[in-house]
Amino acid sequence: MPPAPATATDDAGGTGSGRRRPSLLLVTDLAYEARGRRYGDEDVFLSSRLRETFDVALCHPRDAAALLEGFDLALVRNSGPVLHHRQAYDAFRARARGLATPVYNPLDGRGDMAGKEYLVEMDRAGLPVIPTVDRAADLGRLPDVPRYAVKPKLGADSVGLRFVTAAEARAELGRAAEGSLLVQPRIGFRHEVSFYFVDHDFQYALYAPDPERRWELEPYAASAADLEFARRFIAWNSLTHGIQRVDACRTVDGALLLVELEDLNPYLSLDRLPEDVREAFVSRLTRSITSLLRHPRPARSACGGPGAV
Repeated sequence: MPPAPATATDDAGGTGSGRRRPSLLLVTDLAYEARGRRYGDEDVFLSSRLRETFDVALCHPRDAAALLEGFDLALVRNSGPVLHHRQAYDAFRARARGLATPVYNPLDGRGDMAGKEYLVEMDRAGLPVIPTVDRAADLGRLPDVPRYAVKPKLGADSVGLRFVTAAEARAELGRAAEGSLLVQPRIGFRHEVSFYFVDHDFQYALYAPDPERRWELEPYAASAADLEFARRFIAWNSLTHGIQRVDACRTVDGALLLVELEDLNPYLSLDRLPEDVREAFVSRLTRSITSLLRHPRPARSACGGPGAV
């Protein structure tokens, strides 16, 4: 005789308590192609580990708003640049707020989640960032270099990035909608390094020893000074929960400058980590997500009635 099907009263621990495990909607684009990285592989791995604690379903960002109501929490992971699905992302944010469903990361980040305006603000405030302006009138504040980087404030993953002369940068700012572009000097640097945090706790660092092969990352032993630099930006952002990645470059004179504060869906490069570091990260992330959850919704019967047993 085949075994009887599980009922709504059979929870993950087999206690028959009538309560199910919390449900998590993992928003990702498994098919997104990123140079030198495999977004889908990372989220397949991460979802497999999160299933030890949550009931997990994966969905594309274009489907997130429609599906959200059935879940206790949403986790935004490698969903690709928002500019590819801006309308769907805005609808998801509005739906999450309307339902009061927790989103991880929370929706009030001040870094890349809100666009790259923060780089201009930080530069004006004298923080250690790559010099950045968004108006033609301010181009004189930048160092005099042969080439400049021009990129959209709402860009990500190098989408829209171009290297141009000063005259071309001025012309592009003149043609673009006011405040929509950033201009930075193209500076020489030794390497890029990224610092990864869960909540305000440092987890690990990775760097690319060869600037010409920036996706070939290796574990990096962060110094006390490095972490002081990175934590300055984590504190500035003021997120109480979430994954944040502080991307920096080390200049030829040894200083660190912020490249990006990624607080929306930072790629984690988990495949580049030693197993013990990767496991520690997953454990810390699980605890952080759990701390955001309200009481899970009651179990449903096969008929779908709320609270049925």
